[in-house]
Amino acid sequence: MRHHFGHHGSLLSPNWRVPGLLSPCRGGIMTVTALQTGIHPAVDGGLLLEVTNVSIQTDSIVSITFADPSGGPLPSYVPGSHLVVQYGTGVNAYSLTGSGSAPSEYAISVLQVEDGGGGSVAMHRLSVGDRVQVSRPRSAFAPVSTATHHLLVAAGIGITPILSHARAAAERGIPASVIYVHRRGAGAHVADASELLSRGLTELIECTDRGSFQQVLTEKLTTQELGTHLYVCGPDPFMNTVLDQAREHGWSQARLHSEAFGAAELDEGEPFTVNLVRSGIRLDVPAGVSLLETLEKAGKSIPNMCRKGICGECSLSVLRGTPQHRDLYLSDQEKAANTTMMCCVSRSDDPELELDL
Repeated sequence: MRHHFGHHGSLLSPNWRVPGLLSPCRGGIMTVTALQTGIHPAVDGGLLLEVTNVSIQTDSIVSITFADPSGGPLPSYVPGSHLVVQYGTGVNAYSLTGSGSAPSEYAISVLQVEDGGGGSVAMHRLSVGDRVQVSRPRSAFAPVSTATHHLLVAAGIGITPILSHARAAAERGIPASVIYVHRRGAGAHVADASELLSRGLTELIECTDRGSFQQVLTEKLTTQELGTHLYVCGPDPFMNTVLDQAREHGWSQARLHSEAFGAAELDEGEPFTVNLVRSGIRLDVPAGVSLLETLEKAGKSIPNMCRKGICGECSLSVLRGTPQHRDLYLSDQEKAANTTMMCCVSRSDDPELELDL
């Protein structure tokens, strides 16, 4: 995720805004098979689930609950995990809001973005009884097990993975504080977060203006014990502001964690060169042009589907160099190994990469 403050007194200014935040919430009625047009590779081997509840959180955010049509239990997941949901021929990832412990249902909340490239409009048209194909949960924003305290910071729809962390911490008796930034009257899951205060959540602070948030953030960043880890989710400019200020106050990178919304939030990146070892070809990848696009222009046919770093179809083997992983598909362990990259969104931390291609 990422950030910047805008006009005084407007906390989620245009620089912080998630596109479509004020767009209408609900569309028409979705049929049982409306989201199914053949199984997408990103959800192949996943689950066919039924919508059991649809509830409005705000004018632009709807919560959707899925369950096994047969009533069976669902796979557990790590707090902060996401679910890939198929809509038509496309897929998109949505953060799960539960604790992940022995779930009988999966719940997500979706911000409608009218002109976005994701499937939020289709998701807002879902109704109880509809069935959708989903992946098994994947972890991209897991809590650190050795942390003595979790400082959880969210803005707007970024509350979804933060709520998952807060619920898990409350269940397990781990100290956790939540700072939630939202426009006045537009906060999603406020009641859910407040309810956690009676179940072990250490603290919940809501901020609806820039000044109060800055005051709270500064106080929290300068008073935490060494074992505290910071987790932040929200628009990119917001996240970057929080993380930058944490670093300025002496927080090590190992204690800072953020959750990305997806490829639409990525910057242009730095240019780099790829050496295709088996082909004997060197290619320059300019800023703002993906590695996948560069390979396609050079006549290389790379399997791909989502072009958003979600489905895993465009995986390539890395022989030398350090990929800059920007996908939502690889696990933390797979990213740390640096032997695989998703060429649709990922780039390079080194001037040159060698690929097994």
